[in-house]
Amino acid sequence: MSYDKYVSPLSERYASKEMQYIFSPDMKFKTWRKLWVALAEAERELGLNITEEQIAELKAHMDDINYEVAKEREALVRHDVMSHVYAYGEQCPKAKGIIHLGATSCYVGDNTDVIVMTEALKLVRKKLLNVMAELSKFAMEYRSQPTLAFTHFQPAQPTTVGKRASLWLMELKLDYDDINYLIDSCMLLGSKGTTGTQASFLELFDGDHDKIKKLDQKIAEKMGFRGCYPVSGQTYSRKVDTRVLNVLAGIAASAHKFSNDIRLLQHLKEIEEPFEKNQIGSSAMAYKRNPMRSERIASLANYVMVDALNPAITSATQWFERTLDDSANKRISIPEAFLAVDGILDLYLNVVDGLVVYPKVIEKRLMQELPFMATENIMMDAVKAGGDRQELHEKIRTLSMQAGRNVKEFGLENNLLELIAADPAFNMSLEDLKASMDPAKYTGRAKEQTEEFIRDVIQPILDENKELLGLKADIKV
Repeated sequence: MSYDKYVSPLSERYASKEMQYIFSPDMKFKTWRKLWVALAEAERELGLNITEEQIAELKAHMDDINYEVAKEREALVRHDVMSHVYAYGEQCPKAKGIIHLGATSCYVGDNTDVIVMTEALKLVRKKLLNVMAELSKFAMEYRSQPTLAFTHFQPAQPTTVGKRASLWLMELKLDYDDINYLIDSCMLLGSKGTTGTQASFLELFDGDHDKIKKLDQKIAEKMGFRGCYPVSGQTYSRKVDTRVLNVLAGIAASAHKFSNDIRLLQHLKEIEEPFEKNQIGSSAMAYKRNPMRSERIASLANYVMVDALNPAITSATQWFERTLDDSANKRISIPEAFLAVDGILDLYLNVVDGLVVYPKVIEKRLMQELPFMATENIMMDAVKAGGDRQELHEKIRTLSMQAGRNVKEFGLENNLLELIAADPAFNMSLEDLKASMDPAKYTGRAKEQTEEFIRDVIQPILDENKELLGLKADIKV
């Protein structure tokens, strides 16, 4: 490893080898050669003077790229595509004259970009599904565990730990819908020529429009796509890049929300992210267990959400049939968004897989607040026993304020039940009141909602994609 030049932390610390390969030069240039083979095959099938021997020669050298020849040539001609055409031709002397026939640089450049992004989206979808699978297990395991819910981070009507997890899972399900739609709608640029008019191919095929339309479709099918965009300039619309990064930003936002909740719950000592035996939480305070993985999720998510602006601005500022001010931006913003989301999902999977729940702490905090939330039920029971609803409402309001003052000003335990038991208007003993303090009575349909959601919505998705499940996150640092 060299220590004298910048190395992207996305590669060194966060992203998987699988995602790094998708955006590697090797993946890129091998895809170029596959596209050149697809073009030659399609042109031969449509009647151009290209032989099977030439195509066989091209196929024989699709993967053994002579990088040094291409590098040396590029230093001379300053053009990456033509340098690789030259290098391919050196290996394929019989096919040399028909490589890249009729095409522009964007034929390999833009089609490869779409292919690479599609492969990367499929890997993101795979990891997203694995996070959903682990989160559904967690939700089901704790579907009945009552916990204090919060609105405005203020104590509110109880829910369950599993129901809260289902909220995280619901957002991932929406992301799953979005990424599926995007993958299904991905199309290639095809062979559109210098301004998208296919003029060079019209010349090649002696003005036969039908053959040119078939050429695009054949190329798409050979590369595993359902078709090509029907119209374009020299490039595919940069709006495509915007759509892709918007979906990635959506996944990042969902993960960020989850990481926020985990960090808050860890502060409350109710739930913790995994903490390894030899892990150091703080260089100064040895007792600390900082939620570093959740913080890293939030940090990477912030980057992705902001990065989504790059293709949006690029798309908005393209001139007519194309300009080249997208190139440098695309080379950075798109790969790094994917590498960051890849790291986010690995972290998400690792955290969910190792979440530690502390039911006693959860129960203690809930029971401190539950008397306030049970007052409506207490009041109704007292009314049934003959009490006056309006009078009882005012009494509960007053007693609640007194109990709240005892807790906040004097640091005492919540004694609301004792105060109510001491008031004859309620005609209820302390034992009766404590008997009504079963948290499960106040969680509504949280348990049932979680079970129904997992059974009816999430499990069918997991069953449909069971061959993609079983990943274990590889966290580097």
